[in-house]
Amino acid sequence: MFTKIIDLYAAVAARLRGVGEWLAPLGLRLLLAWEFWESGIEKYRGENWFSDIQTDFPFPFNIVPADISWGMATWFELIGGIALLLGLGTRFFAFSLFVLTVVATSAVHWPMDWKTFTDLVMGYAISNEGFGNFKLPLLFMAMLLPLIFRGAGKLSFDALITHFIHNGADENILDLRAWSLGLLVIAAPLSFLLPVFGLSVSAMAILLAVVSLFIKR
Repeated sequence: MFTKIIDLYAAVAARLRGVGEWLAPLGLRLLLAWEFWESGIEKYRGENWFSDIQTDFPFPFNIVPADISWGMATWFELIGGIALLLGLGTRFFAFSLFVLTVVATSAVHWPMDWKTFTDLVMGYAISNEGFGNFKLPLLFMAMLLPLIFRGAGKLSFDALITHFIHNGADENILDLRAWSLGLLVIAAPLSFLLPVFGLSVSAMAILLAVVSLFIKR
């Protein structure tokens, strides 16, 4: 009886995974595409307010002229939103929007002065009561990560292009270089928010990459 239940669960899970390759990334793409497109349209039609928070941007973004920063943010959100909708260049645009979100969080949503983890957690909110309000951008970052690591899914232009270029064959590689790249993708942008954590993990990622050079595959 127990074996039959396990087999039934495995059969259901296999079918859900099969459908998930088509639908799960699509849901993330549609929602994120709308959010970033809407944000980009607001910037495109609105006034440049980046000059008011120029000094709050993390380095090196704080030395970029406000007009350039405003234009880059606007067009990355607009073009990125369209790209996510189509599933075209998904990893590149998802990572670009991830970095953009981290920078925006650092400048606008992150607690200005926090000393303990308890202080930081108080900023995990939608409304700002003096402790930051990074809940929404953090959710966006978490939603972008599957698109960075897993791609756009089968219902996308990326999948169609891959099918013709690689004859439909995808290879998953999990080695030290993969872990190095994965850690660096997450940690490097997070250095703008948590410098010690981000830089430490980034250094670990680089170390793994160096070690991998001396290990035969």
